[in-house]
Amino acid sequence: MYYELATLTLPFGTAATAAQHVHAFATAPEAHGELLGCWLSDIGVLNQMIVLRGFADLTQLDTERQRVQHSTNPYGCGDLAVRMERHGYQGFGWMPPVRPSAETGISGPVYEIRTYGIKPGGVQATIDLWQQYVPARAALSPCVVAMVALDGPLRFTNIWAYPSLNARSQIRADAVAQGLWPPKGGPAHLTTDMTSTIALPTALSPLK
Repeated sequence: MYYELATLTLPFGTAATAAQHVHAFATAPEAHGELLGCWLSDIGVLNQMIVLRGFADLTQLDTERQRVQHSTNPYGCGDLAVRMERHGYQGFGWMPPVRPSAETGISGPVYEIRTYGIKPGGVQATIDLWQQYVPARAALSPCVVAMVALDGPLRFTNIWAYPSLNARSQIRADAVAQGLWPPKGGPAHLTTDMTSTIALPTALSPLK
């Protein structure tokens, strides 16, 4: 499964309008792929709308990226967004495709979007370790997706769902105390380039 993660930096107070425009753009008849998540940052860099879309294959992803690239009004927010970034990803092969909350029952409403830099040669080792450790860790809180970037610096992004900020803190502490997380040996493959954003779903986000 392939994904695109787009970040739109918005003027203050425009999130509701932007979410409507993003939804219309991503679900238009000529659009490729599927809108999966549309969040607004709550902790981290503020006034950012983060959009996750899924694609069955690389051709579909490339076709949609070209549509956005050549659009006069990308995401319906060309005149609204202060800045727009788009990055392609490939999901870890062993993970099931991301599906809307209505299909899986997986929901937040607190989502943590984490990106870690990977050292050269560390991609496959990271994927293998996560395959070994995520099932037990995900029993405490769902891992929505883990995916490797197709462009830019070597890195991967993982998204986790929590019922609340307090639950996030407790679950993360419990995972460490039980020895479930992080994967043993995993940090050796990562760089110090790490970011985390806490984001909340917009009203039109399929991931609730």
